[in-house]
Amino acid sequence: MESPESRIMTLEQAVAWRRELGARGLRLAVTNGCFDLLHRGHVQYLHQARQLADALLVATNSDRSIRLVKGPDRPVVHEADRAYMLTSLRAVDAVVVFDSEKPLPLFEALQPDVYVKGGDYTVDTIVQEERRLLERLGVEIRFVQLIEGQSTTTTIRKVRNGA
Repeated sequence: MESPESRIMTLEQAVAWRRELGARGLRLAVTNGCFDLLHRGHVQYLHQARQLADALLVATNSDRSIRLVKGPDRPVVHEADRAYMLTSLRAVDAVVVFDSEKPLPLFEALQPDVYVKGGDYTVDTIVQEERRLLERLGVEIRFVQLIEGQSTTTTIRKVRNGA
């Protein structure tokens, strides 16, 4: 059995892997997010995302990037541990940790076939800079259903309140 660490890639490794997939006529889906405190909502979301292509790459924010987006108290789980847990899921074929606030350079380099976001977003509410780049690259943008009440923020709130 392949180790989860072997599927945590640098951007350069992911680009080479993406080229191999394309040469074999396989479609790549990409999604991104913090994936802090992995929960059932994340797992179901990733399972649905994987069904939209032949392979799924998850781009997860670095710890520094999460602090920029979520504030100084986040992440709860270190980036190496989040990447390991993500690659341990059957639905996830590869993970790249990215350090920027937005994953634009990653999208540009990988040029996925499908970009996946949760159903709490629409084409009009995703980051419009990302939308314009993805549309320019010819990437199909898809949204998958979320489980109501499942979020890292909700989990943290429950723990803080002693629930």
